[in-house]
Amino acid sequence: MASTALPEIVLAPADLRWPGGRNVAVVFNIAYEVWSEGAASGIGPMGNPLPGGKFDPNADSYGRYGATTGIRRLMRVLAEAGVGANIFTSGVLAERDPEQVKAVADAGHEIVSHGYAQDLIPSILSAEDDDRYIRRTTANLEQVTGTRPAGWISPRATAGHDTMRRLVANGYRWQGDFLDTDLPYIQRYEEGEIVSVPLNIEFNDLSHSMRFGRSPRQFVEIFSDALEHTLAAKNDTVILDVLVHTHCYGRPGGAWAYGEIAKMCAGRDDIWVTTRGRIVDHFLASL
Repeated sequence: MASTALPEIVLAPADLRWPGGRNVAVVFNIAYEVWSEGAASGIGPMGNPLPGGKFDPNADSYGRYGATTGIRRLMRVLAEAGVGANIFTSGVLAERDPEQVKAVADAGHEIVSHGYAQDLIPSILSAEDDDRYIRRTTANLEQVTGTRPAGWISPRATAGHDTMRRLVANGYRWQGDFLDTDLPYIQRYEEGEIVSVPLNIEFNDLSHSMRFGRSPRQFVEIFSDALEHTLAAKNDTVILDVLVHTHCYGRPGGAWAYGEIAKMCAGRDDIWVTTRGRIVDHFLASL
């Protein structure tokens, strides 16, 4: 039975700053995701869905590109810039392509559990299935990488009613499913506590290119403008997420833009290029 008790919330200190007194943290993220066999991405390059909910081989092959090709290109882009990232990883990839998942982890990136498969959204699963897929995803990624994942972001960043309690029970330190504020906060349940590190969705290649029809160059320009103005707002401490998907900006036409932003941020003293795991460490130490 689903619990109706709301968690106790512990907010970040009003004077929170990032290391070195900085007010802007930048997190690079890659959605390395796939769908279950027989399921396909709801977004495809044709734009017009097939009638009657028919299986769409075109959208299926578009979604598969990320795991076959896009992840390798984006890994090269980050390596060239010397930047580490959070990699939102579907648990089933540890079964289908364990060598590549391990290579991502071995390159120093932070593996984030991203559900078992992209079509298995916690909010539409039964309590039993939600728990089963959390456990399976966690075990798969730990077995392949040698490290138990500490962070979780659901497919579509859409948790179920009691997903947070199940994450606590499975040892997760943080989650990124909420969009409700700028800074981390603690959620305390009867089962224990978990840190919410809200996801910033302004720099997302899917909405940028498919919803708004903007170019990769505009992706760079919009981020550059936002960075300039957030740095100028010295009393406003924020996280800027740069999120791309391996099946979208993992392609040649978009990967360069992600690389340009990474190079723009790498090695700067006025921003903190980091990961969510390190943000959690800093936040907890500030309490």
